[in-house]
Amino acid sequence: MKIRLLGKNLDDIRPLLRELGFEETTGECELIVTHGGDGALLGAEREFPGVPKLPLRDAATARPCPEHDARTRLEKFLRERPEPVKLPKLEGCFEGHALYGINDVFLHRALPTSALRYRVSIDGEPFGEEIVGDGVGLSSVHGSTAYYRSITHSIFRVGVGLSFSNSTEEVDHMVLAPDSTVNIRVTRGPAVLVADNTPRGIDVAEGGTVEMRQTGKFAYVYDLAGFMCPACRALRHRR
Repeated sequence: MKIRLLGKNLDDIRPLLRELGFEETTGECELIVTHGGDGALLGAEREFPGVPKLPLRDAATARPCPEHDARTRLEKFLRERPEPVKLPKLEGCFEGHALYGINDVFLHRALPTSALRYRVSIDGEPFGEEIVGDGVGLSSVHGSTAYYRSITHSIFRVGVGLSFSNSTEEVDHMVLAPDSTVNIRVTRGPAVLVADNTPRGIDVAEGGTVEMRQTGKFAYVYDLAGFMCPACRALRHRR
């Protein structure tokens, strides 16, 4: 099987991939194998959207549990050839420019010394009054265990989540229907629109309006349960 290999410490995993019959290429491929953490998977989807991914943890920095070491997971993949998990992707748009994320899209303050002021509407209906804070974002179910959780101290299982980062007003975080559209108008900026771990966002000037929604696009990820294993996570956080 022809694969692209992306991530870090790639020489640590290459011998095993060759042993199991994977052929690394820089051209067209059937599969992208990422070696690293969540960021490696997010970056690979951004660079090669829609191509199926098999994410592997880098054992040098994230020790896996016995059931999810790289050899076990690769051999299982070759033996079972499972269907990939389809992760809905989110979109953030501003003036014809768009960013896509598996986890979330966020509008953040661009200046660390100045709060962002903005107004929100949901499906065309205004939501509350002007909000002051660090930013606002839309999260997917998959992303609800990432930045959304750090802001809200909660997760959700259906729909999309709207969260408000460090707002001065008491604003309730919300779980919306998956086909909801959220518009954010910047009343005092500047702001920057980002998605997942993108290294470069989209500048949004004062007065600009950003649209966020879940799209009909998907990321296809093999063995997501093995990659997100709670036992592996516990080992990573053990001191």
